[in-house]
Amino acid sequence: MLARLRRVPFAAQVLVALVLGLLLGLVAREIGPVGDGSPNWLTSTLQTIGNTFVTLLKVLVAPLIVTAVIVSIANLKQVSNAARLAGQTLLWFGITALIAVSIGIGLGLLTEPGRNSSVDAAAQAPPSSTGSWFDFLTGLVPGNILGLQAAAHDDGSVGLSFNVLQLIVLAVAIGVAALKVGEPAEPFLAVVRAALAIVQKVLWWVILLAPIGTLGLIGNAVATYGWESLGSLGVFAGAVYAGLALVLFVVYPVLLRAHGLSPLRWFAGAWPAIQLAFVSRSSIGTLPVTERVTEQELGVPRSYASFAVPLGATTKMDGCAAIYPALAAIFVAQFFNVDLSITDYLLIALVSVVGSAATAGVTGAVVMLTLTLSTLGLPLAGVGLLLAIDPILDMGRTAVNVAGQALVPTIVAKREGILDLERFNSGRPAEPLAPVAETGGVDADLRPANA
Repeated sequence: MLARLRRVPFAAQVLVALVLGLLLGLVAREIGPVGDGSPNWLTSTLQTIGNTFVTLLKVLVAPLIVTAVIVSIANLKQVSNAARLAGQTLLWFGITALIAVSIGIGLGLLTEPGRNSSVDAAAQAPPSSTGSWFDFLTGLVPGNILGLQAAAHDDGSVGLSFNVLQLIVLAVAIGVAALKVGEPAEPFLAVVRAALAIVQKVLWWVILLAPIGTLGLIGNAVATYGWESLGSLGVFAGAVYAGLALVLFVVYPVLLRAHGLSPLRWFAGAWPAIQLAFVSRSSIGTLPVTERVTEQELGVPRSYASFAVPLGATTKMDGCAAIYPALAAIFVAQFFNVDLSITDYLLIALVSVVGSAATAGVTGAVVMLTLTLSTLGLPLAGVGLLLAIDPILDMGRTAVNVAGQALVPTIVAKREGILDLERFNSGRPAEPLAPVAETGGVDADLRPANA
């Protein structure tokens, strides 16, 4: 039985789990809460399964980022045009973000979501956290060698979490120092490469649980939010998903075709990462799969992909930092009858293109939205209007984020003549893979049977 299950394509397993999760979520919602208003047993079970999967994904993210960035910086010495690649990557991050935010603004002006909403402002809670441009500056400076930060919970306890932006700064500094030290740093780099191989292998084991995690995440979302919450914000939700679809299925294919690449082939290679991002709602948690498909399926050289993909996972957010804040800012302005000028729309574009880096160390598109509203001088209370459907929107936003994180390295590699076109067109490695110790534990394809 287990052997037959392992022969089922990974994407098919996730799709089946998504359908089962949807059905179980509808059943759980039909059962309703227990007498004291707490979730019923089925909702609690789905929630536990989904949260456990996301926690398992995130627990190894910190060592993955540190080791991957250090190794990628060290590997840049093998690339003759490293500075040009880095510049081209950032340039295309900005270009695609500008296109995405333009689509968001256009849809906001076309649909006028704030004037077509029946949501009750008094019934919504204000956001618990906000963003500012100072977050970017303070987030660059590590408070400690591990990039740890503490946060107080409502119950009085204190939790620790990793600041992703600080981890990247630390890893870049260590990687550059290792390059400068030269030969004496080789033993250290050998240890880091071995650690990266181990972390990637453990993370891949966790990713193989994606069908189970999908069942829990989708089931809990349906059971908790249902479709009723979309009623009062239907125009806004529809505009967001229309914008996401335009970027993912129109803009990205046009850019690929303009560079002589097959959009269908690109989607076939990148789809496992896009699919996992949709159900997990975590670009960082999807990072191992994104990096894997970018290298193994799309033909981007490892020395470049190991630099560009981790960077994109924290700063390349066409969904969360471009389309969504543009539409949401227009929604809030229209809801509170605030007229926006041409300057305001230009500010939205600027914040969306540049501001994603300011939220790299903070979780969620809510912080990016508060940053946009603060820059425009719009009421921050407007964020609370959209919190009810944020998890539903976040699935689509994260999928587009991850798609962009795989797209830009592919385009840049093609422009610089380093893309393995044979691998891209075939979807299979052009040469047999090296042993696990040399590849960082990355297997040949994305089917559980080969894990």
